[in-house]
Amino acid sequence: MSFFRKLKESIAGKTETVTKQFKDGLEKTRKGFVDRVSSLMVRRRKIDEEFYEELEEILIGADVGVNTVMELIDDLRVEVKKRRLNDASELRPVLSEKLVELLRGEEDNSIKMNPDGPTVILFVGVNGVGKTTTIGKLAHKFKNEGKKVLLAAGDTFRAGAIEQLEVWGTRTGVEVIKQGSGSDPAAVMYDAVQAAKQRRVDVLICDTAGRLQNKTNLMDELNKIFRVIQREIPGAPHEVLMVLDATTGQNALSQAKLFGEKSGVTGLVLTKLDGTAKGGIVVAIRQELNIPVKLVGLGEKMEDLQEFDSEQFVHALFAGLIEEELVDENGEPQQPE
Repeated sequence: MSFFRKLKESIAGKTETVTKQFKDGLEKTRKGFVDRVSSLMVRRRKIDEEFYEELEEILIGADVGVNTVMELIDDLRVEVKKRRLNDASELRPVLSEKLVELLRGEEDNSIKMNPDGPTVILFVGVNGVGKTTTIGKLAHKFKNEGKKVLLAAGDTFRAGAIEQLEVWGTRTGVEVIKQGSGSDPAAVMYDAVQAAKQRRVDVLICDTAGRLQNKTNLMDELNKIFRVIQREIPGAPHEVLMVLDATTGQNALSQAKLFGEKSGVTGLVLTKLDGTAKGGIVVAIRQELNIPVKLVGLGEKMEDLQEFDSEQFVHALFAGLIEEELVDENGEPQQPE
């Protein structure tokens, strides 16, 4: 069975709404990346050095990352020889398959939940990446799943951060534990953890300050927050999610490297994927950091925050090509092999 057919059948078993959200959210990347790859394969039918060079350029332009691109091109060369491919169009499913492998990784992409007591999720990341919005959307997602949720306004440094979280609390019908602006974030976390235990909350989502990641005082503050949470709930926080703005491309990768090394990040959230043609940054981040991408922001609506799914991601990029591949010359769907 062809890879495209396997991918199509795998997606068929998943929610149509989610499939559509991935397709819509990755439209700019599809146009900027896959359409250029398709055009290249039409213009240069022969797989030669010039073809590889141009493909390399397109992949780097989509922010897949230089190191990852070099490895990917090397893999493609091996596959071309092994499968004795001559026509560039034959590389489409091979490229798709390789991207799924690069994105999948061995880690579990799902949010780790605490089976015994409240699940504590700590959010980190610099200002302006969509951290508070992501917290609000995740609270909405958990609430829709029937979970009792509580928010902690731990960013007491940035003007308006507490109020912004309160707006999301009102919008989602979730209570926010807070203190005044400029107060000690660890004290806010202590109050929030106590409230979560007393009220038998399922999920406590904590915001933190987003000052520059190389500032020692911020890391000291995060360590203090960790100690308070761990003392009150052993094993917590169960997730430390770093939010990155996909539209910043390689800058997002730099932030993840700097922040991730110092703050015990367990997973990444990539926001604003719908606003960039460089969605290849997901591949670069996945490859260059040993941290799974757990959530992706695919639009502005509440429901547009989705758990990352490598098959949905690649299917959304190559959807048009998959349909073409699975239809024969008479316009009739091909029969399974």
